[in-house]
Order: sequence, then C-alpha cells, then structure tokens
Amino acid sequence: MKPRHEGKSMLVTGAAGAIGFATCEILAREGARVMLVDIAEDRLQARTAELHDKGYDVHAYLADCADEEQVKAYAKAAIDAFGHVDGFFNNAGIEGTLAPTHEYPVDEFDRVLTVNLRGMFLGLRHVLPDMVRRGSGAVVNTASIGSERGLAGACAYNAAKHGAVGLTRTAASEVAQKGVRVNCVMPGVIETPLLVGMLEQMFDSVEAGMQKLGEVATLNRVGQPSEVGEVVSFLLSDEASYVNGAKWEIDGGALATIRNDI
Repeated sequence: MKPRHEGKSMLVTGAAGAIGFATCEILAREGARVMLVDIAEDRLQARTAELHDKGYDVHAYLADCADEEQVKAYAKAAIDAFGHVDGFFNNAGIEGTLAPTHEYPVDEFDRVLTVNLRGMFLGLRHVLPDMVRRGSGAVVNTASIGSERGLAGACAYNAAKHGAVGLTRTAASEVAQKGVRVNCVMPGVIETPLLVGMLEQMFDSVEAGMQKLGEVATLNRVGQPSEVGEVVSFLLSDEASYVNGAKWEIDGGALATIRNDI
C-alpha cells in the first residue's frame, strides 16, 4: 500500500515538543519530507538527528513562532527546501503560569496570547498564501479541550485556545474554495512536558496528577502524543478531503459526557 504522504512536504512548528515530534515522526514514516521548526535549539537538533538516523528526509529550522520576521523566514525556508508546502501543522504553544484570573499577571497573559494565538495567526498569514496560489494544501492548528471548557487557573491559555477555534473556522471559510482546508485538533490530557509542568503547579506529585486527570476521560487514562499525531496525519492527508473548518476532539471522551462514576 502506498504511504499516505508519499511525495508530500510537511511543515511542523513546536516540532521539538512531544506532540510536535510524534507527529513529525508519523508524517516522515508515511513518506513525507518534513521541516521541523522550534525555538529550542538543542532539542530541535536532537529531534532532527533522531529522524535523520532513521533514514527520514527532514530539515530543522530554528525560529520563534511569535516573531513575524522569523515566521516569514521559516515559511520561506520550507518553500525553498521543498518547492512548496502540502501540509502545515501549526502547533507551537506554551502553557503559561497558573493563577486565578483576578490575580493573573498581565505580562504573562500577554506572553501566552502572543505565542499561542498571535503565533498561530502568523503561521496562517505566511504559510497560506503559497497554498492559495497553488490551489492546494491542508492546515491543522492545535487547539485544546480548553477551547470548549473553562480551565481554572489558566485564563490566558484558555482564551488563546478558544481563539484558535475561531481562527480555524475563519481561515477555513476563506480558503476552502481555493483548494485549501483548515482544521484543528483539540487534545485532552496528553502526557507531555507541558502537562508535567502544569501538574507540578497543581498537584503534590506528577504521578498523582496524571492519575487524577486521567479520570477526566471516559477511557480512564492520559493520552499519548502519537495518538494526537495520528489524527493530525489523517487531517493533513487526501483521505480527509471533505473535512474543513472542523475541531477534532482527541480527549478519550472527556468532552462527550459528564462522568458520574468518579
């Protein structure tokens, strides 16, 4: 069977993180050439080298996804390297500090919105034009189950992830008839360094936090980064040709019901 992404080129931001890297590996395994973009140079180089060692065609690009000039540069670098970009996983983000809204530091609120929402907009702003010109392409933005619910202590993160759905729907409505699809994924409780960082602030131990948060999902466990990556890979593929402007929950059933057994 032909690999799903054979001959395609993919661009992934936040690629040195858990979900970003898991997705890069899946895309590369399925035949894509992949450009990994991240701000963390050491981790980016290590992740890229790991994929190189497996024989995959991957490139690394160091960039701050909240800086417009650097976003322009990574978009150009991908087009220069591959000729065009078939799929874009607009994934870079941070969790921010946890604090009640009435005590939340204003500078921290601005920082989280700048990275998570402005950075997502910049990715769309500077990657979509080439797709629109070619009349072909697919984008997946990273939202969150926080896009659908209030997460106590995470007003900045929550506001940004609500905004991510709005950006997705708006862009999807604008470029659909130009041959480009835009969707988003809404990961639930996924085992990532970002989650660990939040659990360290919220619980006495990370292990206790993992157990408690795992109970949010009807599957009764925390999800894995690759479980997000597999859905992203599908949404970036031709198999998802009739999926546009959608938000895909990858949360073990957390948003589907109200648990009455915990």
